[in-house]
Amino acid sequence: MREINCETSNCEHNLKCKCLAGVISVGENAKCTSRIKRDGGPLAQSFADIEASDDLFEEEKLESLVQCSAPCCFNNGGVCAHTAIDVRDSLFSAKCKSFVKK
Repeated sequence: MREINCETSNCEHNLKCKCLAGVISVGENAKCTSRIKRDGGPLAQSFADIEASDDLFEEEKLESLVQCSAPCCFNNGGVCAHTAIDVRDSLFSAKCKSFVKK
């Protein structure tokens, strides 16, 4: 999957709203279980976004595998078959907002 839009405010893999993790896991309740909180929290996230070069985001560099165990219509044998997903903060975690229940 090439396009993972990530709007979490505190994740080690998130840089300028793009997920840089090579393998992402989405759990049964559409929770992003790959999220790793940044040392320094949301403030460190802001600094990382400011300092990041746009060269990091060439499309061929952003290929990721999304493993999924959610009961979603895009779940194809444990792998997300959607062309793009959105991940955003919820009250206590980051969740896949592209989730569509079967």
